Amino acid sequence: MTDTLSDSHIHPEGSIDTEVRGHVLLIAINRPNKRNGFTPKMFRELGEAYTRLDDDPTLRVGLLHAKGAHFTAGLDLPSIAPLMRRGEKAVPLGLVDPCDLGIAGYRRRTKPMVVAVQGITYTLGIELMLAADIVVAADDCRFSQLEVKRGIMATGGATLRMAERAGLGNAMLHLLTGDVFDAAEALRLNFVQKVVPAGQALEAALAIAHAIAAQAPLAVVATRLNVLKAVEHGPVVAMHEFIDTQQRLSNSDDAKEGVLSFVEKRDARFTGR
Repeated sequence: MTDTLSDSHIHPEGSIDTEVRGHVLLIAINRPNKRNGFTPKMFRELGEAYTRLDDDPTLRVGLLHAKGAHFTAGLDLPSIAPLMRRGEKAVPLGLVDPCDLGIAGYRRRTKPMVVAVQGITYTLGIELMLAADIVVAADDCRFSQLEVKRGIMATGGATLRMAERAGLGNAMLHLLTGDVFDAAEALRLNFVQKVVPAGQALEAALAIAHAIAAQAPLAVVATRLNVLKAVEHGPVVAMHEFIDTQQRLSNSDDAKEGVLSFVEKRDARFTGR
């Protein structure tokens, strides 16, 4: 994993480059000469970047994007297929799983992730954005969950999340045909939250990430996790956390700062404590 977004050197197996801007960790997929097709090296580095986001207390939001004209064409099958045949994962155990599936041995991300997508956004690209929290798409996007065309099944979350976002029929339409659809269709299906002109997706996503980073970090994480609990386990289960969570947050330094900033009519300065 490279701590820069420089184009001066592109590793033949690709890389995941990172850059810190304020409290935001930018995570860049960098293999544009191969349409950002994912190799085992890139999977490992992506897991490391997601883990860094969760473990660094100075970081509050992640922003996943890609170098070049395309987000990702998906898996680099020649390098990934041997792992698939052995039933192995490319992301090492113990790291945060970028697909956030809750598989035993992997951590689940707690902090928010915003994604900016452009151009070709196939297979894994769709699954990474569905695993994130907010997606900004360029209007030149082309999406396809085409695993059935390659004799395999989507196992990064598409079979779980497409139906939850878009309904059973819409999920089956795109999963079983492997067709190509555009940004307008992705917006209709609730796969993305905003569509912007080509070339503006990263800027728009960064504005959202900074807006989230300006809020109280403990409250942001608690809110995100409660929403996910409601989706995955039902509203009644999530509701049972309300009183304990609110009590914990209300006793934080950030809650005190929230009240003080309101009284003093100024922007809050949150510390995450």
